[in-house]
Amino acid sequence: MAPNGGIKGLVTIFGGPGFVGRHAVRALAKDKFRIRAGSRRPDLAGYLQPMGNVGQIQPVQANLRYPDSVRRAVDGAQVVINSVGVLAPSGAQSFEAVHAEGARAVARAAREAGAHKLIHISAIGASASSKAHYAKSKAEGEAAVLEEFPGAIILRPSIVFGPEDQFFNRFAAMARVSPLLPLIGGGATRF
Repeated sequence: MAPNGGIKGLVTIFGGPGFVGRHAVRALAKDKFRIRAGSRRPDLAGYLQPMGNVGQIQPVQANLRYPDSVRRAVDGAQVVINSVGVLAPSGAQSFEAVHAEGARAVARAAREAGAHKLIHISAIGASASSKAHYAKSKAEGEAAVLEEFPGAIILRPSIVFGPEDQFFNRFAAMARVSPLLPLIGGGATRF
């Protein structure tokens, strides 16, 4: 138990309001960490605050495409987690901007802030030789993270699913209106 009322330290989690991030925020709050939940739109992340005690969870503005906002978000954090990812590029939120350069910005800011630990969430198929731009950009992000923060922990989850996910729920919605569903990878892709 930590001496300051049980709070263990400060964790900054980028993508805190996202699908993976919100579950990490809940677990960290339960484990008595103070949390900064970095988001492009912190005004829409107020639902995170009731997951912890008063003042324990703070949504903050942070956009991986703007390194100054990333540096502000990690200031004083002992642990930094990057759970930001996009399944499809949209406008300025390209695979390169988010998965590669955004990952580098987080790792650099974590190192410069003196964070003890960096956890980077990548993807199971990350590979520099992949034909898929998504997987290639995830591999570029991993390399950038390790260049900036050599001791980083990189997680490569498979498809993350559950209530409100953006993957299986998309197929469920298609199944409601269509008698046919596409076979990803010609039907050879395993999940």
